[in-house]
Amino acid sequence: MPEVNTETVATSPEAVAQHLAASRYLADESLATAIFLAIRLGKPLLLEGAPGVGKTEAAKAIAALLGRDLVRLQCYEGIDAAHALYEWNYQRQLLAIRHAGEH
Repeated sequence: MPEVNTETVATSPEAVAQHLAASRYLADESLATAIFLAIRLGKPLLLEGAPGVGKTEAAKAIAALLGRDLVRLQCYEGIDAAHALYEWNYQRQLLAIRHAGEH
């Protein structure tokens, strides 16, 4: 998925809302503004809320807007940096899965 120029897609909160709507995600003014500011300032965006309010769908739409893949981290009480941040080694994970399946 090719990355897009953030200056062309994030020209205003309204433009962000329009791009998200094209991905079938309707963002209210405050969310569109928060996304716009996060993109333009190059800062992370923390989405909080009860289950089912659309956090993951918002993240999918933002990833599509930016032309990037989404990597989802399921957070839970007790998760820390050691559990959340590590070097992903796809081949090693695949070997472990295959090995577990053989036994």
